[in-house]
Amino acid sequence: MTLLDVAQEAGVSRSTASRVLSGATSISADARDRVEAAAAKLGYRPNRAAQSLRTRRTRLVGLVLNNLVNASFHAIAEVLQQRLDDRGYQVILCVTGADEDREARYLEMLAEHQVDGVVVIGTGRNVALLERIVAEGIPVLSLIRCAPEAPGEAVLADDSDGAYLATEHLLDAGHRRIGYIGGPLEANSGRERFHGYAAALTSAGLQVVDDLVVRGPFLESFGEKALAALLDRDDAPTALYVANHEAAFGVLPELRERGVSVPDDVSLICHEDVSWFRYWQPAITVIDNGAAELAELAANRVLAAIERGPGDARSGRAMRVGARLVQRASVTNPRT
Repeated sequence: MTLLDVAQEAGVSRSTASRVLSGATSISADARDRVEAAAAKLGYRPNRAAQSLRTRRTRLVGLVLNNLVNASFHAIAEVLQQRLDDRGYQVILCVTGADEDREARYLEMLAEHQVDGVVVIGTGRNVALLERIVAEGIPVLSLIRCAPEAPGEAVLADDSDGAYLATEHLLDAGHRRIGYIGGPLEANSGRERFHGYAAALTSAGLQVVDDLVVRGPFLESFGEKALAALLDRDDAPTALYVANHEAAFGVLPELRERGVSVPDDVSLICHEDVSWFRYWQPAITVIDNGAAELAELAANRVLAAIERGPGDARSGRAMRVGARLVQRASVTNPRT
């Protein structure tokens, strides 16, 4: 079956049938329905390889991220896939496990397949490769985490402001020894969340106590170790701000295992929300970084970059989505 057969069956022109089957949106609903019904009836399957040679578009977008444990990443993958699908694009999902070598292999694979764009929630350690991909005419968008010198646009959460709100809330509750569990400084989220934490302490006339700050990889196991390092101290903190989202999945079970009561023994705020945080006993106060809004903005920007075409990378331009404090039941006044 050919495209002409589909067009004749649907009673439209060949160009209209082609536009419908290639994902164009500026087609009437009636024409779209007739073309899709004709294609299904005739068993027509578009030759995407031939189309990509003719149009220089593959209708593929790569999404490279560290893991799907992070609730924000999970939400972003779902929203981004749906938005791009609505525009006729398919998403190639690449989960790296935060391994820079695996990340590099995935990026090379996406470039070899000549995807139309790449969205990266990355390690920040493959900047040279990203620059080469952009030089080959493939737009790259950094999402949530971005190295300062990374090419292309970036869509980021307002991590510094979110961390400030979390720390300020604990300070307002009367806490002065606030433990910080965060990501590495190599990641912009790690740097900015620590900056917000430190800024809130400074505004309250306090200094950062190095012994109350624990940084590490975006892993559940790190959360368990970090919690132990803070709670096993003689002068343990009265409150915790868990700014490394993956670490929270290690912190919460470990608190329960140790018999530590939240918030009676220690108050707790986690960065980035997940649905079951509200059902934990007690419900966990969080900083919501707006994952769905981040995904919507990322979809808009990568589609705009694809439409602009090569030669307009707009490197260094960053857009941010604001954070908000969601108060629940895990924060109270410290014990006297």
